[in-house]
Amino acid sequence: MTPPAYRRPLLILRPEPGAAETLARAQALGLSARTVPLFTVGPLAWTPPAPEAFDAVMITSANTLRHGGVDVARYQALPAYVVGGATAAAVRAAGFETVHIGPGDAIGLIDLLVQNGVARVLHLCGADRREPDSRGVAITRIATYAARAVEHPHGLEAALAETPVAMLHSPRAAMHFAKLVPDRRGIAIAAISANAAEAAGPGWQRVAIAEHPDDAALLALAAHMCKHSDSLSEDKAG
Repeated sequence: MTPPAYRRPLLILRPEPGAAETLARAQALGLSARTVPLFTVGPLAWTPPAPEAFDAVMITSANTLRHGGVDVARYQALPAYVVGGATAAAVRAAGFETVHIGPGDAIGLIDLLVQNGVARVLHLCGADRREPDSRGVAITRIATYAARAVEHPHGLEAALAETPVAMLHSPRAAMHFAKLVPDRRGIAIAAISANAAEAAGPGWQRVAIAEHPDDAALLALAAHMCKHSDSLSEDKAG
């Protein structure tokens, strides 16, 4: 009998609609996957400042466009600095004409702002976010949405019983997942960044980090781990 291409199931923990998008890509690869979102995302009330006060707008998640409301369109004339191709596509679809894609995360995006000589930036973001060194750029951060932790995620216990490879898309998700898992020894972690891997803490069967901090690279890593599950017990990096 031909062995299955993937020997281990995949557990997707990101919020919707991203969870469903990752699930579709995983299933297209032939993976056995399920989603157990650890957070729900919803809008926050916010007061939009005058666009004239800024040289650019920074958008680090498509959630800004999903939940920010009609006022996000006030900044369409400004150059938009974004993280990742998926967010760039969403920003263009929302009517922004000038879009700059940074190298992976907010720190890389700030480096690009410095390189381009941008002085005043409006960052439309989530309530929970990292605030890296601005490197002299005047950044005004306004939260337009919030991700709220699910304390008892439906289906998590059954998913953990399958000893999956779990995808962690952020440090916050890693910390919450770690609190929810009583026995980590049989669970392998595919982390989107070194910060996410560190936030997961010790005790997992294996922790591996994606080559690039985006969903495509993370899914590629997780698929490799699901396929080569026999070797995971040999690597206890976590």
